[in-house]
Amino acid sequence: MQETRQNRIARLLQKELSLIFQSQTRMMRGVMVSVTRCRISPDLSICTAYLSVFPSEKGEEILENVNANTRTIRYELGTRVRNQLRIIPELRFFIDDSLDYIEHIDELLKK
Repeated sequence: MQETRQNRIARLLQKELSLIFQSQTRMMRGVMVSVTRCRISPDLSICTAYLSVFPSEKGEEILENVNANTRTIRYELGTRVRNQLRIIPELRFFIDDSLDYIEHIDELLKK
């Protein structure tokens, strides 16, 4: 039963975080940030979000910016999901480099 609740909350957080990043990156031309996956701890206190950044060269810069503004992002998330969640989880962000890995494998296979 706990697994189902974790999945529902992870999907909710992924959706809301993606909307937050979408509204914030509209101001930055040529950069797109999407939330590819969210995982939440069993006690619902820590949310690990994986971000995909296009273009991937700006990934580290964007991740530093996001980590510097984690409190603001958590506050914004709290205003959006305050009716669904009692406690807003702590946010941790990581770069999802699976698309770069797929491109690298494709290049190796073409050779």
